[in-house]
Amino acid sequence: MSIKINWGTAIVIAFALFMSFILFFVFKVQSDSKYDNELVTEEYYKKEAKVQNDIEYVNNANGLSEKVKINNTSDGITVSFPKDLDAKNINGKVSLYRPSNQKLDFVIPIALSNSDLLIPKKNLVGGLWDITVEWTYDGKTYLNKEEIYYN
Repeated sequence: MSIKINWGTAIVIAFALFMSFILFFVFKVQSDSKYDNELVTEEYYKKEAKVQNDIEYVNNANGLSEKVKINNTSDGITVSFPKDLDAKNINGKVSLYRPSNQKLDFVIPIALSNSDLLIPKKNLVGGLWDITVEWTYDGKTYLNKEEIYYN
């Protein structure tokens, strides 16, 4: 006794198997904790509310005659502040954000003896970094943002 399957039935069966295959992987990814669907940024809406201040701080930074420079060096990443400012009066923080892995993010407070701040390579993993430098000088706040690929 042989079973005959016509083309229409075969197509419906193949389509049903394909849909089952796709649904299996959708449920597996949703239920397995190793496929963590975390937010890119915690407290996203609170962060969104300070956008207007950030725009003002970026405009302050763009108004400087000498801009903050962020460079990739063999020792790590160097943040160079304007040389005409007194480095001891510069305060703030440098935030390093890794888009691919939130666990690698870290913040360094700014404490300068000269106009350069070095982020040592031992603290860095190769790849893309979003760097935010938020700093104050004489009561005025500045903000610089840059993306760097560190290797």
